[in-house]
Amino acid sequence: MADLKALAEQIVGLTLLEAQELKTILKDEYGIEPAAGGAVMMAGPADGAGGAAAEEQTEFDVILKAAGPNKINVIKEVRAITGLGLKEAKDLVEAGGKAVKEGADKAEAEEIKGKLEAAGAEVELK
Repeated sequence: MADLKALAEQIVGLTLLEAQELKTILKDEYGIEPAAGGAVMMAGPADGAGGAAAEEQTEFDVILKAAGPNKINVIKEVRAITGLGLKEAKDLVEAGGKAVKEGADKAEAEEIKGKLEAAGAEVELK
């Protein structure tokens, strides 16, 4: 049981790039595809967030909803923001509804959102 908890903590602590790599390994080597929506990447620590809802949100996830007509420009921006390789960035952009950046402060999230929207993407902050 302790091993499973340690594994869960490792998965939750993955960076976006590491989560993309894990997804690729699971798909290519084992034929396992994560559920749509990137549940593995979106998971966070369970700490009774019900009471925190009344407080002002301090961390934001930048979600790429759609690439728009200038997909190449959006892929370039995603690569610059995340440090992903071309294939990974392209996959993230084409999937839509995926987090480009998680846990960003408000200023950083707004800056990333502005860059992606300037490239033609549809972006949402959560």
